[in-house]
Amino acid sequence: MSAVATSPPSAGSPLTGRFVPVAAIAAALIVPLGLDGDGYAIRVIALVFLFAALGQSWNIVGGLANQISLGHAAFFGIGAYTSTRLLIDFGLSPWFGMLAGGVLGGAAAALISLPTMRLRGHYFALATLAFGEVMRVVANAWTGLTGGPVGISVPYSAPGLWMLSFKGTLPFYYLNLTALVGVTAVFVGIRRSAFGYRLQAVREDANAAEVVGVDTARIKIQAAVISGALTAMLGTLYAQMNFFFDPDAVFGAAPISVRIALIAIVGGIGTAAGPILGAILIVSLEEIANVLLSGQVAGLSNLVYGLILIAVIMIQPHGLVALGPVFRRPWRVPAVDAAK
Repeated sequence: MSAVATSPPSAGSPLTGRFVPVAAIAAALIVPLGLDGDGYAIRVIALVFLFAALGQSWNIVGGLANQISLGHAAFFGIGAYTSTRLLIDFGLSPWFGMLAGGVLGGAAAALISLPTMRLRGHYFALATLAFGEVMRVVANAWTGLTGGPVGISVPYSAPGLWMLSFKGTLPFYYLNLTALVGVTAVFVGIRRSAFGYRLQAVREDANAAEVVGVDTARIKIQAAVISGALTAMLGTLYAQMNFFFDPDAVFGAAPISVRIALIAIVGGIGTAAGPILGAILIVSLEEIANVLLSGQVAGLSNLVYGLILIAVIMIQPHGLVALGPVFRRPWRVPAVDAAK
């Protein structure tokens, strides 16, 4: 028998590539068995799943196309308000609201992308940041639709999957996990497709990509529409899980836009594992800092949290995925490996 056939699979082998995500999903499924189904720990893990999914949806445009968006809160807020208003005004299931929010989020992404996708670097980031802030200001002023600064409450519905209404947090744990798996599958599918390779070509050198026939603006707009639609759909899960929200909570730059971008960047931009690792670190750090330090000097928890993040970025600027071969391959984008 040849040496290739008898040698054990390496960290980058297809076998390892299939085992790691399957083992991670299996572990996530059994974690609640040892925890209180309505406890704080379950809620924190559910938030990790939700923000990992948000980071993954941002990764489609930010990681594959290298368009660093700081305005994804606009799509997130659209999704949260769309499903909630449809439930309040027409009694429609949040599942329908999720689909409607996804359509509106994708349309909003196309609208902002048309004039901005030819911008690059910090110019694009500032343009998207401005769009998100405009949406926040509009939502605060449009009190008849959004409730303004007072906020809006998700109406009570009989507990059940159809209305996404539950007595505890555990169902949202599994719903957010399912959303994370689904969004990650979309990301990986795009990355491995011809569309994904065009996005990666644009990321590496947009001018060279145009020379070989890639319509860079159209490709980036398509990626933004997919990313915006997924982000809006996740906004429905956030609304149903929290029961109450206001414009600053769902349209805010710091709590949503910057946070999900940071999750992907700290974890490893352009990789499937990156947003998951980034969400585990960032959301966990936030919660630990708030629990241990929120009663101390005002702002101390945010200061400590920020210092830890700075240290992580300085120690490993390529993201947490660079810490080990299990995360680097085959989760990594091929173009990144080639560049290295």
